[in-house]
This record gives sequence, structure tokens and C-alpha cells, in this order.
Amino acid sequence: MEGILTDCVQNSLRYFMYRNAIFLCERLCAEFPSEVNLQLLATCYLQNNQAYAAYNILKGTQMALSRYLFAVACYQMDLLSEAEAALSPVNEPSAEIPNGAAGHYLMGLIYRYTDRRKNAIHHYKMALSIDPLLWAAYEELCMLGAAEEATAVFSEAAALCIQKQYLQNGLATQNLYLPNEDRNLVSSKSAGTEDISLRQLKHMQANNLRDIPGNYHGAAVLAAAASQPLNGGPSNASFYNTPSPITTQLSGVAPPPLCRNLQPNGPNLNMLGTDSSPKSTISSTIQAPRRKFVDEGKLRKISGRLFSDSGPRRSTRLAGEAGANANTSTTTVAGNGTTNSSKYLGGSKLSSVALRSVTLRKGQSWANENIDEGMRNEPFDDSRANTASTVSSSFPTSDTRSAVQEGTTVPIGGTAMNGSRIMTGASDLLGLLRILGEGYRMSCMYRCKDALDVYLKLPHKHYNTGWVLSQVGKAYFEVVDYLEAEHAFNLARRASPYSLEGMDIYSTVLYHLKEDMKLSYLAQELITTDRLAAQSWCAMGNCYSLQKDHETALKNFQRAVQLNPRFAYGHTLCGHEYVALEDFENGIRSYQSALRVDARHYNSWYGLGMVYLRQEKFEFSEHHFRMAFQINPHSSVIMSYLGTAMHALKRSGEAIEMMEKAILADKKNPLPMYQKANILLSLEKFDEALEVLEELKEYAPRESGVYALMGKIYKRRNMHEKAMLHFGLALDLKPSATDVATIKAAIEKLHVPDEIEDNL
Repeated sequence: MEGILTDCVQNSLRYFMYRNAIFLCERLCAEFPSEVNLQLLATCYLQNNQAYAAYNILKGTQMALSRYLFAVACYQMDLLSEAEAALSPVNEPSAEIPNGAAGHYLMGLIYRYTDRRKNAIHHYKMALSIDPLLWAAYEELCMLGAAEEATAVFSEAAALCIQKQYLQNGLATQNLYLPNEDRNLVSSKSAGTEDISLRQLKHMQANNLRDIPGNYHGAAVLAAAASQPLNGGPSNASFYNTPSPITTQLSGVAPPPLCRNLQPNGPNLNMLGTDSSPKSTISSTIQAPRRKFVDEGKLRKISGRLFSDSGPRRSTRLAGEAGANANTSTTTVAGNGTTNSSKYLGGSKLSSVALRSVTLRKGQSWANENIDEGMRNEPFDDSRANTASTVSSSFPTSDTRSAVQEGTTVPIGGTAMNGSRIMTGASDLLGLLRILGEGYRMSCMYRCKDALDVYLKLPHKHYNTGWVLSQVGKAYFEVVDYLEAEHAFNLARRASPYSLEGMDIYSTVLYHLKEDMKLSYLAQELITTDRLAAQSWCAMGNCYSLQKDHETALKNFQRAVQLNPRFAYGHTLCGHEYVALEDFENGIRSYQSALRVDARHYNSWYGLGMVYLRQEKFEFSEHHFRMAFQINPHSSVIMSYLGTAMHALKRSGEAIEMMEKAILADKKNPLPMYQKANILLSLEKFDEALEVLEELKEYAPRESGVYALMGKIYKRRNMHEKAMLHFGLALDLKPSATDVATIKAAIEKLHVPDEIEDNL
């Protein structure tokens, strides 16, 4: 009865029937109370987004998987101290983190959000060393600015590690089919099976854990059962659907078995015979050498930027982070074959090649299927007999390791693969991750042009996928090329219309381009797609902000951070709206909230600098602009305002040097040239200031502020006719109401000497 109930619960989880799984699992726990069954019940509740139920069920449990599941529930409920205590008990400082790479990744998240950066980096690196395919850990390292070069992380050594893991897990699965007495010999010789289970569980849960709270599948991973036998034998669906024995390995004392083929001893293993399994009819001549080998073997321990109405407030909404719940598209990607950013993003070429879905990380699904669904029920042949007699212990000894890596065949993803084929597949996959990883690392370091060059090395089918195109859009956004960014995001929407990755940045791109119709349409589409996504409400807030309805925009941004409190960009946008409403105190609070989530979110450092600049707290302003500059040393806008703060602190020489750096960083940005002219005017270097402004007119011919400043310089040189001409040109360009008042006041005082004007 216990095996049947467990199997039904696992099947219900596999097919997303969570209510049914919870009901049946409650019957299971009532009839057969054990911690293993409580783990399964907690898994059901976690899958049903009821973390509080899993929290109460698992509180006080001691098994490794129980502690991991309890930590996941605590993380979802934002009880980070309890989650940390579950993974690393205070009274056991040397205790191993449960669940291998997934456990270290979760611990890294906990340390990150409790502002312990060094510890977070350590655990992310540990997770990657255990599982080189744990992309989410590398992403986190990039966000923290601590990632090594992708070529070092996804190296040939990582390929060897992957090969070893797959072979070991394949052999461990083969060991399930030893005769009963052999199984007992194995269990008696392995005192530390808990350590083995960590590596197996790591394959179940570590891969693709971009956001721990939503992606845990517990004892059953959603892997479809294999449909064809490996060597042409009959298919057996009920046998394939048998759950994994992994949870039974978590304790030295064997808990009640999870399913039919996992009875630790006795004749119950013969239930496999009801499935017509050829394994149940293996002759005694084959069994004898297996038994002998198990006796001798040893189990190894595994362990409008310047003068427009919006002003500079939003000109640096350059790197919003989608946050912990962003819908990443790293696993399933779509591709077509266009050429480069100008070439790759060509619309005509996009329509000529049909999109198709490609599975990027097949290794993950292979591992999950291998662990959860069990070995295929293939007929026995002589070659298998030879292999079985050589490698019947869970893991190869040092004498046989090289033979295992080259000659052993293990089923992965429905295909029999030997060590060399696994190595080839791992090398190909890591080669792809090297390009993706290096591009993402460059983006997080704000070396966006380098990142764009790296992404161009991708094959067309991977370049033209939602995730990559959204990263390309973000890179163009950072270099303030909004037209190219809009084009890339538009292609990303066409490639993955269901994905919200980068849509918060896309909405800000449309805000800067003043594309109110497109922005409104995008916001409506996102709300229709997912009302509970922070990106959707971010787009809606940008839509209202473009219409100058800052109060409604603020409500939408507050809704975004309510849905995802770890959405740093949402907090920053709240700060922008508070500043637009002249509520500086709440604006500062919002920027600080963003920095608590992500200390490298330079937009918030910039926002704080702008607030203090407006409040004329120039030392504070310079400090915050410098912090933003240290994070993103390539932003022309940040350099410009840092130079402005230096000039306000009477450090004009440093200010001019910073302005010149800003001009070189982005020659299309008029802001540093305008500020440089202002500084030169204050130093009474009128001719140099006029030269800069004449050059600026070529880049920004319709900016009224340029002509107003030229008029001011001509007035200082007592060239009243030219001054009046430029003041008139400035008014003709329809400046803002504040600028109109300033220009008219300057015209009225045109013939008043500067000395007298300063005294008025």
C-alpha cells in the first residue's frame, strides 16, 4: 500500500496535479508516519506555493533532505535566519551543507540577501565546483562582480567532472538491480550513503535553480518516462515511473521504502516480477561474480536626456535588474539564423527563417530522468553481463576507474552513452556556456561593447533566442543606444512572446524614446500575460510616468516591489517618482531599499547623488556619484554628474578632466559638453566655452539650453546684439516653463553689468 500511494503521489506531482498529490500524501503519512513521507508531503505543498505548510511540517526534522526543504520554505517566507540555521546548524559548524550544489546555491542566496558578500561568493563557487552546469550560481557571481572568466569556470576540467558524475550516477542506478543478497552486502558496506545521496540529489535539484522558491520538485523531478527500451526489449510504463530511492539513502537507518523495487531486503523485491522485468530472471551464473565483486569493492564518498521635460532623472535608468523572480529562458531557447547586431538583428532576415525550439541543457533532463525514472527495462545480454560483473558496486574503484570512463555504457535521456560520448557532449555544452557566460560577465561589468562582440560568436540558433536577444537589448540600453535596444527587445518578444526577461528594461527604452503607443501596448500585453510579475507593473508604471501622472506611476511601481520585494529596479523607479513629486525623503528610502537588495545597482547610487545635488549637499552627492562610477566606469552620464559635483566643490580642474572622459565615452551625449562649457564659463574662459558650444550645436541643434548659455557668454563679453539673438533662438525652441522664465529674466537684465546683477 505504501509503495502504491508513493507512486501515485509522484505521478500527481509529475503531471502538476497538486491537490491530488496533497490528498494522497496525507493518506500516506497517516498510514505510514515517517520523516521520508513528511518530506514528500512538504514537497507537495512547496509545489503548490504553500511554503507555510511545508515550514510547519518540517520544523524540527533532522534528515538532510528535510533540512534542505525546510530551508527552501523559510527562504520563500523570507525567514532567512531560520533558513541559514537549517542548512548550517549553529551547534554543528562542521556539518556538510545538505543537497550538494543546490544547498550551497541556496546558502549563497541567503548570504547575499543578508549582506554577507564574501560568504555568498564562497558558496556560489562551491556550488559551481560540485556542478559546473549550475548556471544560476555563475549568474549570481556575475551580479556580485566576482565571477571568474567563463573559460576558467566552464573548462575541460569541468567536462571531466560532468563525465564522472554521469558515470557514477549511471552505475549507482544499475546497482538497483542487484539480487537481494547483493543489495544487502552493498548496504552493509556503505556506512555513509548519506554522502552519496547528496551528489544524486544535486542532479535532481541543482540544475536550473535560478530562483529556489519556485523551482523545487522534491523527490520527483518532472522528467517524462522513457518510452522505448534501450536494446529493443518491451516497454514497461509502471516500472519506469517508479520513484527514485534517493530519499531512502538520507539516513543510516533505512526508512520505510518508497516504492515496489526499493524494498531493502526480503522477497518484496520480487514484485518486480509482476512487471515482466527481464532483470528478475538473471541466472545464478551471472549473479555469482557480482556478489564477489561487491565483497571486494569499496564505496567511494562523494561527496530626451539633457534638456527635455523629463530631465536627467531617467537618462540613466540603464541597468534595471529583473530580480529573483525574473522568468529566465536559459533552458529552452528558440533560434533562427540572422547575422549580427546590425546583421543579426535584420528584420528581413528574421522573417525568412522559422523559429524553432532547442533544448540547451540536455544534460539536466538526462540526469533527472536517469535518477528519477530508474534504469530502462532492457533485455540482458553478454556485453551487459561483462559490464555488470566489473562495476557492480555503486562507484568504481581506483583500479577500474579508467575502464569505467571509457567503456561503461549508461542510459542518459533514453540513449546509451559511454564515457567518450558523455565527454564530447559535455565539452560541446561547456563551449556554449563559455560564450554565454563571458558575454553575461562582460554585461555585469558594464563592458557592454565587449559583451555585444562576445554574443556575436554564438551560433545563429542560440543568438536569436529570447534570453540572448534581451541581453543584447540591455547592452545597447547601457550604451544609450535606445533605437538598437528597442530593435533587439522587439526581436526578443517575437522569439519568446511568453518570456518577461528584460521587459522592465524594454519599457524604459520605450519611455526614453517617448513611444507612448508602443509602451501602452507592451504594458497591456504583459499584464495579460502575467498580472503577478513585477515586470508587468514596471511597464505600466513607466507608461503613466511618460504621461506625467507620477502619482499613478508610483502606485504601479509600489505594486511591482510588493509582488517581488527583491526587485531592485522597481525600488529605484519608486525613488525616481518620489523625486519627481519633490518627496526627497521617501525617494532616498526607496534608493536605499534597492541597494539593500543589490549593492551593485548603480542606478540607485546615481539617484541618491542626484537628490543630494539638488539639495546642494555636494560632498554627499560626490560620494554617491563616485560609488556609481566605481560600479559602472563606462557611463558618460555618471561621469558628467560626478564632474558637476566636483565643480560645485571648487575642484574645477578635476571636473574638466572628468568631463573630457565623459565626452570620449559617448560623443553623442550632449550633457558633458554642456557641463564643460559651464565650467569654462565659471573660469571666465569664454572663447573655449564658445568653441565647445559651437561643437555641441552640431550634436544637439534643437536644445534651447545651448543657445541660452551662448547668450549668457555673449552678455558677459558685452556683445549684446549676439546675446539677444541667442536668447531669442532659445525661446523659439519652446523650452520648459522654468527655462522660459530664466531666459526672459536674462533678457530683461541684458544691459545690467554683471557686477550689479550679482548684487541684486
